[in-house]
Amino acid sequence: MTFLETIKNFIRGSGGKTPETTDFATITMPTFKVKVIEFSDNVEGNSGEIIARQLSAKEGLDVSYFDEPFNKTFLNLESRSLFDLIDKGQTILDKTKSDVLIWGYREGERIRLNFQTPSQYEDEELAFVSLMDSLYIPARPQTNTYPEALINLIYGGILSAINTDNAQTKIYKHYLLKKNIDCLSKDNSAKSLSIEYMPYIMNFLGIIYLSFSFDKTDGKDFKIVKSLFDTALKHQDLITSPIHFGCIYNHLGQLYDCATRFLTKNPAAYFKGAIEYYRLSQKYLSKYTYPYDYGYISYKLSKLFFNYWRQKEDIQALRDAVFQLREAEKIYTYALFPEFWAEIQGHLGYLLSLLGSFTKSEDISELAIACYKNRQKVITEKREPLLWAECAENIGDIYYRIGKNKIDREALEEALEHFHDALYIFENAQQAEHIKKLTVSIAKTNQSLNQI
Repeated sequence: MTFLETIKNFIRGSGGKTPETTDFATITMPTFKVKVIEFSDNVEGNSGEIIARQLSAKEGLDVSYFDEPFNKTFLNLESRSLFDLIDKGQTILDKTKSDVLIWGYREGERIRLNFQTPSQYEDEELAFVSLMDSLYIPARPQTNTYPEALINLIYGGILSAINTDNAQTKIYKHYLLKKNIDCLSKDNSAKSLSIEYMPYIMNFLGIIYLSFSFDKTDGKDFKIVKSLFDTALKHQDLITSPIHFGCIYNHLGQLYDCATRFLTKNPAAYFKGAIEYYRLSQKYLSKYTYPYDYGYISYKLSKLFFNYWRQKEDIQALRDAVFQLREAEKIYTYALFPEFWAEIQGHLGYLLSLLGSFTKSEDISELAIACYKNRQKVITEKREPLLWAECAENIGDIYYRIGKNKIDREALEEALEHFHDALYIFENAQQAEHIKKLTVSIAKTNQSLNQI
């Protein structure tokens, strides 16, 4: 089966239509900045320059070639050099203000491409690409250009890797993905590629389609994306490293994870599938070899277990959510990932607070308080006063519950202090709802103190 036929069979099977033409020429649209890093190759060649040149013609991209010399031995994807890869990539991203880096590494007669973005291993909801996701292409094009269908696949990988919290940019990215999928389904320029490329092509087709359709409520899109990843796994004899299995299973977990939120039929089955695939992925991307992928999957598992607990009120699911978040906490440390660590501390504080309330455990409640205080080390009163005040209010709520249950004056006084700290911030910000809620909390706390 040719590369083109594979695309057509799966993507045209979705019933997708050509996107309506929009006159973006009259509108100032976002531009995504892409750096193609000079490929690590064992012979003289210009594959990276060719790809950069061809990608430069793609809508929405500002592509340039980065050929500053530096040692690229870390591109072997071995666990001992993984941090060097992430660190060097982040340095280039910061220096060039780029949205995506494309790395290229020679393996035999193939070049392995990997995509790196800022904050790739942090709480990002709309990007499904891992740095470990690998797309293989021929080391040398037969002419001075790669087939357009292959360039479109790389283009789709770039769009899928991009993450942003800007509403306009999200809409534009979605529009470009839709056009990209349509081009992949119609492109007649591609030659037949060797079967050895099939699992990696199918993995990226799955990523592209998932990036476009993750929030769709139609189960038909779910089936198409699953078929793409399943087809990648059917060619497992062609997969050269356990890393690639881990990535494919991770994407299947992401697919089922999205289904738990956007598909209403049989949600329990989607929860089960997401958990099973994420855990299967962690067998290949273990905490001791590929800790960042492992830790991020643990973070996603924690959210899954929490959402399952909210639906089923299964206390074990809440405990599992805490355990998975603790696993992520071990990897995303304050020293290396302060912002994400602070997010994890906030989530842990909330989960432990719930668990402490349901189990009536003072020790667990004290752990929740410690987590909220950890979050305040990064989310400081001066830097982000409203978020800091929310932490203070949460701490006050836990101290109030402890003091009320134990008739403990000291705990109630702690609650009162934290409530007043939060109230000061919210009064200055004129946050009426928060002020009203805190006024009630302070009144209840004073009443409890008067009764002791």
